[in-house]
Amino acid sequence: MSVSFHESNGVFRLDTPNATYMISLVDEERFLAHLYFGRRIPDDLPREMLRIPEEDYPSRKGRERLAFLDGLPTEYPGHGLGDMKQSCLEVETPEGYRCCGLTYRDHRIFGGKPKLPGLPATYGGPEDCDTLEIIAEDKVLGLTVRLFYTAFRKIDAICRSVRVENTTGRPLRLRTALSACLDMDDQGQYDLLTLHGNWSAERMINRRPVTMGKQGVSSRRGISSHQEQPFLGLLERTATQTRGQVYGMNLVYSGNFLGQAELTQQGQLRLVLGIHPEDFCWHLEAGEAFQTPEAVLTYSCTGISGMTHAFHDLYRNHLIRGPYKNKPRPSLVNNWEATYFRFDTEKILAIGREAAAAGIEMLVLDDGWFGKRDDDCSGLGDWVVNEGKLPGGLKHLVEELNRMGLRFGLWVEPEMVSPDSDLYRAHPDYALQIPGRVPTESRQQLVLDISRKEVRDHVYAMIHKVLSSANVEYVKWDMNRALTDVYSPALGPDRQGELYHRYVLGVYELQERLLTDFPNLLLENCCSGGGRFDPGMLYYSPQIWTSDNTEAIDRLRIQEGTSLIYPLSSMGAHVAACPSHTNNRTTPFATRGRVALPGCFGYELDMTKLTPEEKALIPGQLEEYRKYGPVFHNGDYYRLASFGENHACDVIMAVSKDKRVAVINYVEVENRARCRALRVELAGLEETALYRSSLTGEVRSGAGWMYAGMLLPRLEWDYSSALIVLEAVAQ
Repeated sequence: MSVSFHESNGVFRLDTPNATYMISLVDEERFLAHLYFGRRIPDDLPREMLRIPEEDYPSRKGRERLAFLDGLPTEYPGHGLGDMKQSCLEVETPEGYRCCGLTYRDHRIFGGKPKLPGLPATYGGPEDCDTLEIIAEDKVLGLTVRLFYTAFRKIDAICRSVRVENTTGRPLRLRTALSACLDMDDQGQYDLLTLHGNWSAERMINRRPVTMGKQGVSSRRGISSHQEQPFLGLLERTATQTRGQVYGMNLVYSGNFLGQAELTQQGQLRLVLGIHPEDFCWHLEAGEAFQTPEAVLTYSCTGISGMTHAFHDLYRNHLIRGPYKNKPRPSLVNNWEATYFRFDTEKILAIGREAAAAGIEMLVLDDGWFGKRDDDCSGLGDWVVNEGKLPGGLKHLVEELNRMGLRFGLWVEPEMVSPDSDLYRAHPDYALQIPGRVPTESRQQLVLDISRKEVRDHVYAMIHKVLSSANVEYVKWDMNRALTDVYSPALGPDRQGELYHRYVLGVYELQERLLTDFPNLLLENCCSGGGRFDPGMLYYSPQIWTSDNTEAIDRLRIQEGTSLIYPLSSMGAHVAACPSHTNNRTTPFATRGRVALPGCFGYELDMTKLTPEEKALIPGQLEEYRKYGPVFHNGDYYRLASFGENHACDVIMAVSKDKRVAVINYVEVENRARCRALRVELAGLEETALYRSSLTGEVRSGAGWMYAGMLLPRLEWDYSSALIVLEAVAQ
């Protein structure tokens, strides 16, 4: 097994292909201490690595207990007893105090991985992974805490979660319950890697040295957000794409989160990740339990690419589910940027005829098909087809499109309501709002209280009826604002701190119901673009709309940050109209296709308004997607050049798992005078195999392409692009 316990020295050990993780029992009290996480080693490390002997405190129960607890690299730190760094567990008793600390009681080791009740999580059977469950306790409180660790046998990933059980016999308040902690020595050697952004500029890469104090990422918007990503990367200062040690932490959750690195005066570095403690308070009656979301930890000794490959392989094989897990995703055209709200049946059919003639597989009808919805000021919540726009309802439209050979998809936004809607007029209490205050609108809409079962049931029944009325094979689930006015009349005063988390649980339940009732559906999540692009959503939808910014050059940086963690098969990426609706930039149709090619490919434009030259390019783009999309989606991804760093060009590469085919996607953003051709060292090839280049016909060994490199062609214009394919040849 990949998990073991050594009774002789009290050490738990978890091994992945290239990494080892160790936990040590310390002292007669059996504290749980973090011993090691790094390159795989055969040794059992001595306890002196915990630095306890350095402190030489002879009476840890007496006068120097504070110093001992503050210096101990604690595996899952409690609160208020001496560890002055960020706590992971804070419990409030009926008396009002918040002190808690955990010690070891028991453990079990088993093959496979348990599900997390009500939460998305990675999965695997006994052939894939092994799980360590440590049962810890606070003996004074009588509290039980179960720490779960799953080590994957073929992927350098360890997944952690925590279950807090109120075995005290009286009610408690859970004030903080984070998912994972990692205590390490810093010694001035690490950079912190995070992803920041905004609407239309999501997941911008930010790398900076770890400094004294607290730094990191967080969201209190009720969603993982455009602004931050529930991810922390810890890199050796000299780490590159292919060299150096890199750690990654990602939270499988879609709501408020805290990811934090804290460097102390003693050079101790603590990373924590989990539900944001602010605005969180969970009431636990005696006998009740609380389950934290899952945190994914990765380690790479081969640079950033190693971390990326671990996340990609884990999410593709052990998080994404359903019939589209391993299937090619259909090419599609979405009518949003083509028509916005101004469409009728004939307009959609006209777009459909052009799409079918070009070889596109699916048409997606976006916002405006329901209720009184001619702009974004009304109608949300009234999920009834507007037959003034679509006579005969969806059934007639879909049947006509199916006759053309097109599949059909539909946009919905189930979590929202417009004040100008029949739903809100009948049930104003269904919306989140605080009594006596004017509700805070965004896009002239409010958020439904999805934490309430009756609200979920009402909305879902309407959407279920619509989806059952026609052959709908794809749903784009949107969510277009942050949460405010967070109050629910369904919860008592002592439970309002549960609302943010209950909201997220409600969203998960709704999406699980949708997939259960429509098991062949392709679900794509969206949140005003990429505002909820996180592992929690990937559990329900194999692809997510990457950003509302469809402009190709901006998308280079957005897709670079996204692909740092998430597989290319999860990125919705479309060819949009020019000038861009986001920034008025004009780029060649061919380059727009190349930028979108690695993701889930489609078009976001009016097919009836394309020039003959543009229409002529579509069959070739679709052929590239059919031929090379599987390599990007299922192969190993490498970043060869970053436009975000060099401001001139962008080069990515994907290599099939059998290493027979490699595809290089090259965009020359700025054609600079008197510049030599760019040389890039390829990656991921079989050293002794021979590969032929589609660019020059040259045959070279994998080692030759990787170590001598390839000269990329100088392209003629700004925003030009090229696709280069290497295929293995018989020797």
